Amino acid sequence: MNVTFPSLSDAEFHARRWRDLGPSELGAAASVPTMLSDDECKFYLWLAEHAASGKGVIVDLGCFAGGSTAYLAQGAQRAGHAQHVHAFDRFRASEAVKRDVLYRSGVHPFDGARILELARTLLAPWAPHVTLHPGPIEAQNWNGPPIELLVIDAAKSVALADHIAASFFPALIPGRSIVVQQDFLHWKTPWLPAQMELMADCFAPIAYCPPDTVAFRCISPVTTEALAAGRVTARRDAELVAALKSVAVRLAQWDVAERLHTSLAALKRNPNKRRAKDFVRRP
Repeated sequence: MNVTFPSLSDAEFHARRWRDLGPSELGAAASVPTMLSDDECKFYLWLAEHAASGKGVIVDLGCFAGGSTAYLAQGAQRAGHAQHVHAFDRFRASEAVKRDVLYRSGVHPFDGARILELARTLLAPWAPHVTLHPGPIEAQNWNGPPIELLVIDAAKSVALADHIAASFFPALIPGRSIVVQQDFLHWKTPWLPAQMELMADCFAPIAYCPPDTVAFRCISPVTTEALAAGRVTARRDAELVAALKSVAVRLAQWDVAERLHTSLAALKRNPNKRRAKDFVRRP
């Protein structure tokens, strides 16, 4: 099968060109509360501006109050192709998150956990090009157009990781689409590097954005067989450990060995745990 790769080269990813973005280039997105690092904010904007072409939509899984969505929409706006962004989230925040993230970012205190209307307000500058999908992601499926850029910050369990793969990966465009796993190197989600390694025939790593984000190019169609090979729900700990060790070899170009070691150690400390919220630093 012949595939056409986007004009953005692997060398430009490896050079981390997004770090060259200055504060003035972030636009209105800089005022939207987010839990992303500064590097990740720039990475998302840069991806939407340079790595997406408008041949598919952008999907943001786990957008919180809209921070990641704002950077993606801002990047698409800078590119001039008005690419649509579909943002999925429960749109709820605990009191601790409200205090530590929202209020510290200038949001006025409010009652309750719902933040859907807050997200709509914060994303108003890009409203014509953003669609919000409230509710549990595990209860939603993708029946829309091809996805050119898929950003994932919601795979907090093996069940969710498998649901996201089954629902969204088949819509990727081979040779063009990019998948961003924001929690790839986070110690509480060791199934993510395992999942992507088990689907190595479909995805090639192209970028690392500290501390935890790794991006992949879709290099072949994600078939039913590929999804079955990549399922992590029924994997034993030993299988996940083996996949993580294989990932360390494949990502040797980046300095991530210590972070992968932390994920391995966390998996061994938390046997048979398959949800991020169940992981503890010490048994």
